[in-house]
Amino acid sequence: MSLSSNRSPAERAAAADAPVRRACDGWHEVVRTRQVAGLDALLADDVVFHSPVVHAPQRGRALARTYLAAAIQVLGNPSFRFVREVLGERDAVLEFEVEVDGVQLNGIDMIRSDEAGRIVDFKVMVRPLKAINLLHQKMGAVLQGGR
Repeated sequence: MSLSSNRSPAERAAAADAPVRRACDGWHEVVRTRQVAGLDALLADDVVFHSPVVHAPQRGRALARTYLAAAIQVLGNPSFRFVREVLGERDAVLEFEVEVDGVQLNGIDMIRSDEAGRIVDFKVMVRPLKAINLLHQKMGAVLQGGR
């Protein structure tokens, strides 16, 4: 769903054509299909990824791809769903929910795109604490080569 109730028809049309709309559509497709190869065209070369559990921003397509692919592996189960979407011209907030090992996780993806619709900044926030701890454990295992 998009936040559009306070926007004019012209503003809603502009948001539908905004570069971030293309970025979000691409991200939705990658998540839906779990085809992480789609990240290569979606992420800008100099993208910055902000993990909810790693203090330092991760810079560059290769690192962002690694983290996002791991997140898709950890969170990509049938309970995953996007529940809200707020779009600007180059910025978007996508809220999601998923259950992992009996723990309900609620999070947001904050996405900024360039003019071509490639993601240049991707920040993930997760709640509650029990979910972030579980995500930290599972992401760590995937990133270190385990399951």
